[in-house]
Amino acid sequence: MAGPGDPPEGTPEGTPGGGEDEYRSVVFDESFVRAARIQEYSAQERMADHAPAVRTRPPLRRGRSLSRQALLLVLLIAIAFGTAVYMGLRNPYQSPAARRPVEPLRMTVIPLSPQGVVPGAADPESLFAHSPAAQFRTGAEGIPLPASRRTAHFSDSQVVTALTTAKDYIVHSALYPEVLTGQQVRPVRALIDADQLDQFDESFSHPTADGRHAPTGWLVRFDPARAQLADSRIRVRGTLEAAETDSSTLEVTADHTFVYALRPTGAAADAPASLFTVRRELHFRFDRDDLRTHQVQLVVAYVQAGPLSCAEDSTNHLRPLLAGETAKTGGPAGTDPYATDGATSLCGALATSAQPKL
Repeated sequence: MAGPGDPPEGTPEGTPGGGEDEYRSVVFDESFVRAARIQEYSAQERMADHAPAVRTRPPLRRGRSLSRQALLLVLLIAIAFGTAVYMGLRNPYQSPAARRPVEPLRMTVIPLSPQGVVPGAADPESLFAHSPAAQFRTGAEGIPLPASRRTAHFSDSQVVTALTTAKDYIVHSALYPEVLTGQQVRPVRALIDADQLDQFDESFSHPTADGRHAPTGWLVRFDPARAQLADSRIRVRGTLEAAETDSSTLEVTADHTFVYALRPTGAAADAPASLFTVRRELHFRFDRDDLRTHQVQLVVAYVQAGPLSCAEDSTNHLRPLLAGETAKTGGPAGTDPYATDGATSLCGALATSAQPKL
């Protein structure tokens, strides 16, 4: 017999739970029913008022939900604004308006006069082997980067960038053949901070021995009418050091000695060659803009070079004394103590120990 809940004919075949199972997947929970916009009147209400079978319910209040969403939106805006302010304060690159003023380059170029005849030899290698440069490295290998570490306000990578950029300047200004022979200045100019370009350009358009506008203070270049390279393998030795001067400035100090083998311009390959030595002490300054653009502020250049004649002008080009030559009589150009914008004319004696021993 069928149970009290079964139909008289029994459970239909093929339907495990009867017709009720057909709608088992459709479930209306209490929240769904309460949220319905249409509500059915009870039978008693329909009999009393002859009302329609259903009525429309007023919408549920969303005041609390809306206020919660508004509070969340305000909170997100406040967080975004605070993050933007924080990143602005922590920005590693200051705006150009906040930069420290760039100082003009102060330079000193001192010719070194030989005390006798300049020694020479047909083989430049022989000259190097018998000189103090015998153990120097060749080219950029003689400008190694020191071990670096972060400072209080600059990361390790920023310190490395300052050292690398200073090295690039040294290589471009003292080792590039086209710069040494006076053919180009562009490789050096490209590395100069934009605020020093006017001084740089004026130095080459109007060279002056005033301690500010001597091309030989910016770079090494020989008078092309007098000398040419006898060996492209320039000998170099020196040091680089980096230090933080304040929270926005790194300084790099470079001290290098360069030794060049030279011959008279147009001379045969077997003509006697001689050595020419340049000692350069350069002080570079880097702010965060310079680190970003890989440019330098060159603030001090102290140069000693020889053999040169003190009577020759070394402002625009270096005019080397070559093999077999001696210094001309006469001292450096006169210094006018009444000229406030002038620089003291200096000249030194090149020690015999600095010359090759042949």
